[in-house]
Amino acid sequence: MKTIHLICAARPNFMKIAPLYHALKKESWCVPEIVHTGQHYDYQMSQAFFDDFGLPSANHYLGVGSGTHAEQTAQTMIAYEKLCLEKRKPDLVVVVGDVNATLACSIAAKKIHLPVAHLEAGLRSFDRTMPEEINRLVTDSISDYFWTPSEDADDNLKKDGVPPDRIHFVGNIMIDTFCMMKDKIKESNAYKTFALHKKEYCVLTLHRPVNVDQKKTLENIICKISHIDSPVIFPVHPRTRKNIEQIQPLPQNLILCEPLGYVDFMNLISNSAYVISDSGGIQEETTYLGIPCFTLRDTTERPITVTMGSNQLVSVDNLLDAVKHPKKGAIPPLWDGKAAIRITNLLKRS
Repeated sequence: MKTIHLICAARPNFMKIAPLYHALKKESWCVPEIVHTGQHYDYQMSQAFFDDFGLPSANHYLGVGSGTHAEQTAQTMIAYEKLCLEKRKPDLVVVVGDVNATLACSIAAKKIHLPVAHLEAGLRSFDRTMPEEINRLVTDSISDYFWTPSEDADDNLKKDGVPPDRIHFVGNIMIDTFCMMKDKIKESNAYKTFALHKKEYCVLTLHRPVNVDQKKTLENIICKISHIDSPVIFPVHPRTRKNIEQIQPLPQNLILCEPLGYVDFMNLISNSAYVISDSGGIQEETTYLGIPCFTLRDTTERPITVTMGSNQLVSVDNLLDAVKHPKKGAIPPLWDGKAAIRITNLLKRS
């Protein structure tokens, strides 16, 4: 019986491990175990995701908490190595995406000769000022198995010298999550609790330091929002709220709310006219749903959402012009809700 560690830290990780956990749990040859590093220690941004996705409490909780990038990475490495050495070593470590825990657990695992699989491997923004890009590059340089969401990710890995037989195009597991939860999302009606009308509002999300930690940039974004002719609902990340509250007066069309669980948040997204964001995952979800997304970034590690999907990269200065010209796009290959099954079948054969 093989033990598989599924590493999760930030909210996107919970979404991505859920379908894989449930797929592996049905198998007789393996035992999936959830390792929660503790990076998102707020209940609404952590435990709520376990509840939403029908996940059990984490098998292992590292309790790392917040800190600088170096502090989080170092503390996670120490805690995860200790877990693996003091208890039974897993047969495989699955890391997800590009958060600090992904990098930390990959390094800790490889140092003690444990195989590592990277779910969402091969994504590149080609912007090394982004901490996530460093995490992606290092994780991919030491992983053993590469599970990619799009064909451009395959190409990136091949250019980096990864043997093609270790690269597996499995599709986008975020879409698995949406498909798994779509009935609950439809039933939520969260948008109605904010007195919003279907397809007559915008969803705003901001969390990247370049947008929320620079006062002039944040003020400029909020100023642009004030010129949008529809309500704009903004579920505010904890680190962003204190900066937002320093901007007075806030526009009358801007609705601030607490962070939402996955189901309610996706209900907001699904019923919106369009989305303004600096997130990575939202670019994918809106592409799948055919909802226009305006991403306040210069680069994206998910270029297929731009070339094929409904996403556009825009500057703050160009935002108001951009929202007048939305695009729907198409759904990329293998974004079909079956990524977890493909991964499970790969592992079964290995």
